[in-house]
Amino acid sequence: MSEFWSIWIIVLTAANILGCFWLIRWTMKKRAGESAQGDVTGHTWDGDLQEYNNPLPRWWLWLFYITLVFAAVYLALYPGLGKFQGFLGWSSGNTLGAVDSQYQAEMAKAAEKYDPIFQQYAAVAVTDLAAKPEYEEARDMGKRLYLTYCMQCHGSDAGGARGFPNLRDGEWLWGGAPEQIKVSIAAGRVGVMPPHAHLGDDKIDQVTAYVLSLSGRNVDAAKAEAGKDVFMTSGCIGCHGLDGTGNQMLGAPNLTDKVWLYGGSAGAIKETLNKGRNGVMPPHSDLLGDEKVHLLTAYVYSLSKQQ
Repeated sequence: MSEFWSIWIIVLTAANILGCFWLIRWTMKKRAGESAQGDVTGHTWDGDLQEYNNPLPRWWLWLFYITLVFAAVYLALYPGLGKFQGFLGWSSGNTLGAVDSQYQAEMAKAAEKYDPIFQQYAAVAVTDLAAKPEYEEARDMGKRLYLTYCMQCHGSDAGGARGFPNLRDGEWLWGGAPEQIKVSIAAGRVGVMPPHAHLGDDKIDQVTAYVLSLSGRNVDAAKAEAGKDVFMTSGCIGCHGLDGTGNQMLGAPNLTDKVWLYGGSAGAIKETLNKGRNGVMPPHSDLLGDEKVHLLTAYVYSLSKQQ
């Protein structure tokens, strides 16, 4: 980092902290012409809901000040202000000439303490870790790994979200066997649904009707039949198969069930057909290592067996 950018970051950061302090003080300052505390300001909603001229609670105000003090102390002790490394000299890498950074030393110390715990379960089959009562501790460890690295996408209950699969329902894009789940976690997955806007609105509507019919939805029979011809001749069967049941080798979803990754409404399906979809599951092998991936696999595998 150049000297200019280092100074720029320091000045900008300090100015923001001081600016926040000034803003808090300014908003709390009594101004001429303002109504007294407890008076209404004249803002009214829903007929009789009025805003009073009362200050923020004192404890709430002090929380703002505490965050500013915390920021200042943190930036004084640890790196964060350009090239300034903080009075504690903590570093996360060797880029500044340190033989071993404190981060690496902390990680090595943690590995010495915890790696043997993970290693003792590495030789146990995933199916045993997922089901046998004596491995409840292993499942708890897998759950903590999940809540740390996976819940941001799949949810704390593993129920998924739009574009992120539900891990509890037993329906799998890339397969639900232990080996397949382990590959998904360790190596990641990339799923691509190409856009088909070139088909035009009429054929998109027809294919949508046919896809809806595959999962037992009530649709216009003539439109669905026309959509079946488009489905068979426009490349859809290459991924989803002749019967629409999908292909786990490609991550192509089963269209005959009632599980929808991006939504099962006609509008959502049309959007998928027109714009395509790109799903990415990032690899975690380098981040977690084989033993932690093994435990995480066991926990995820156990979720689908609870249904």
